[in-house]
Amino acid sequence: MRNMLIKGLVATAVLAALAGCNNNDDDNNVATTCAEAGSACTTFTILHTNDNHGRFWENSDGEYGMAARKTLIDSIRTEVSKNGGQTLLLSGGDINTGVPESDLQDAIPDFTGMNKIGYDAMAVGNHEFDNPLSILDMQRRLAEFPMLAANIYRKNADGTQGERYFEAYKVFDMNGLKVAVIGLTTEDTIKIGNPEYVSDLIFTDPKVEVAKVIKEIKDAKTADIIFATTHMGHYADGQNGSNAPGDVAMARALKEGDLQVVIGGHSQNPVCMEPGTDNKAYAAFNPGDDCAPDKQNGTWIMQAHEWGKYVGRADFEYFNGELHLASYKLVPVNMRKLDDEGKKTADLAGTKIEPDAELKELLSYYQEKGQDKLGEVIATTDALLDGERANVRNKQTNLGRMLAMAQSAKVTADFGVMNSGGVRASIQPGNITYRDVLTVQPFGNMVTLNEMTGTEIATYLGAVGSLEIGSGGYAQITGVKMTIDCVAKTATISDIGGKDFSPTATYKFTVPSFNAAGGDGYPKLESPIQTGYVDADLLYSFLKEKQTIVAADYNPVGDIVYENSKNVEGCQL
Repeated sequence: MRNMLIKGLVATAVLAALAGCNNNDDDNNVATTCAEAGSACTTFTILHTNDNHGRFWENSDGEYGMAARKTLIDSIRTEVSKNGGQTLLLSGGDINTGVPESDLQDAIPDFTGMNKIGYDAMAVGNHEFDNPLSILDMQRRLAEFPMLAANIYRKNADGTQGERYFEAYKVFDMNGLKVAVIGLTTEDTIKIGNPEYVSDLIFTDPKVEVAKVIKEIKDAKTADIIFATTHMGHYADGQNGSNAPGDVAMARALKEGDLQVVIGGHSQNPVCMEPGTDNKAYAAFNPGDDCAPDKQNGTWIMQAHEWGKYVGRADFEYFNGELHLASYKLVPVNMRKLDDEGKKTADLAGTKIEPDAELKELLSYYQEKGQDKLGEVIATTDALLDGERANVRNKQTNLGRMLAMAQSAKVTADFGVMNSGGVRASIQPGNITYRDVLTVQPFGNMVTLNEMTGTEIATYLGAVGSLEIGSGGYAQITGVKMTIDCVAKTATISDIGGKDFSPTATYKFTVPSFNAAGGDGYPKLESPIQTGYVDADLLYSFLKEKQTIVAADYNPVGDIVYENSKNVEGCQL
C-alpha cells in the first residue's frame, strides 16, 4: 500500500494535464493543479487524534504521550505556516476514562494538555458521560476550545426535546476559506452511557441531525465547505453489527458533496483502506505504513486509531470551488515497529520525537499525584488475564469470567453477567497493583443483585447472550451452561450454579448497575437490588483475598454454545 495514495494523486494530475491538451483555449485557462491556480488556491492542513482515554502520559515503552504530541504538532504547524498554509487541530472525542491517573482527577490533566497543544475543537464522545454532568460541565469550562455535538439535546420536564446541550458547529477561517466543523455523537450513548448521567438528555439520529445542520449552514451561507468531527465509529462498508450506524452510513445517507470530510473516533481503529477493495476492507496497518483513508459518497473519512498513538495529517488544496486531498498520513508518536508476529521491536516507526519539556513538567505533577496508592501490590498472577478489547468483545476470556465470578461470589449469587465493554485492559503476568484494577474497571459501576424464575432467566439470557460479538454488550457469563440461538435470541439452559435447571426455580444473579439500567442494550431490570459494592472494589477485594492467581483456573470451559452464528464464540449473523 506504500505510496499508493500519492501515486494515485500524481497519476490523476498527469491525466488531467494530458486531457487539457485536447481542450479548447477557454478550457485550458481552467487550473487543474494548485500550482496552476496560484493565489486562487487555498492550502490548509487538518491534524487529528481521537479516543485519548486518559493517556496524557507516555507508556512504559516511551510511546505516545501528550508532551511528544505537542512537539510533533508544533513542528507540523511551523512547516505548514512557512508554506503559506494554516492548520486546524481536531479531536474525535472520548478524552475521559481509561487510566487511573486521569480518572481519579476527572481528566483535568488531559484537557490541560489539550489546551497547551492548542486544539481547535472536539467531538463529544460517549465516555464524556461516564461522570456526572457537573464533571462534564467543569471540563467544558476548562477547555479552551469548543466541544461540539449537534445531536445532543436537553430533555424538558415533560420529556420533550429542549435546547442543544453543546454547540452544533464552529466556523473556522482558513486563509479566507470558511470551513464549518459539525460535531456529532453516537446515538448509542443513550445505551452505553451511564443511564444515571444521560437520563436528562436526548440523543438524536446523527444522519438526520447532520442534514439539518448542513441545510442551516448553506441557507445562511456561513461556510464554503463543511466538515464533521464525530464520535460515531467507522465500520468498513457500513457493517456496524450491534453498534449504531457510524460515519460510513452517515456519508452514504447525505447528498454527495454536502459533507467533504469526517474526522472520526469511537471505533478506535486506524481507518486505512486496502487498495483494490472499493473501500470495503481495512488494510493490515502497522506503525509507519502509508494510509489511504476511506471515501464514501464523495466524503473523506479519517480516524487516527487511539490514545494519541498517531497524529492524523491531511493536507488539502481548494481551488475551482473544489476540495482536493493532496496527501494523508498517520504520523506515529514514538511508536515502535512491529515484527512479523506483531510484537514490538526496539526500532521506532518514525523519527524520535522529544517531548515538549514545559508540558511534560506540567503533566508530571498529575502523573505523580497518588502514585503510592496506585502502586500497592495486592496479588500476583502466573499468566496473562486477558481483557484485550479485540478478545474480550469477541469471546469468553479468563479475565471476563473472573470479573463475573468476583461479583457473583461476593453476594452468593447463582451466576454472574459482565458486559465486555466494562473490561478495559488486560492484567499482565506478575504483580497486580491497585492501578491494574482501576485500569481494568475504571467506570465505578455498582453491582446489582437480581432474582428471577428460571423462565424469566431464560428470556433474559436469550436477549443478553445474543448481543453480537464486537460490541461492548457481548456478555462474559459464568455459572450457566446453555445454548444460545442467535437468530431466535433464545437460551436453552441445562445447568445453573452446578445444578440442573428448572423453569420454576428461583435464581439470583449479578450484573453491573450500568447494564441493569438498560446500558449496552441489555433488558432494563425493574427492581435490581443495589448491593452497595463498586465493581473495581470487588475485584480489588477478590484479588487481595486470593493473593495468588492461577490464570488457568478462570479459562473458559465451553459452557456456552452458540447456534445459527458465523462464529462459534458468539453471535455473528
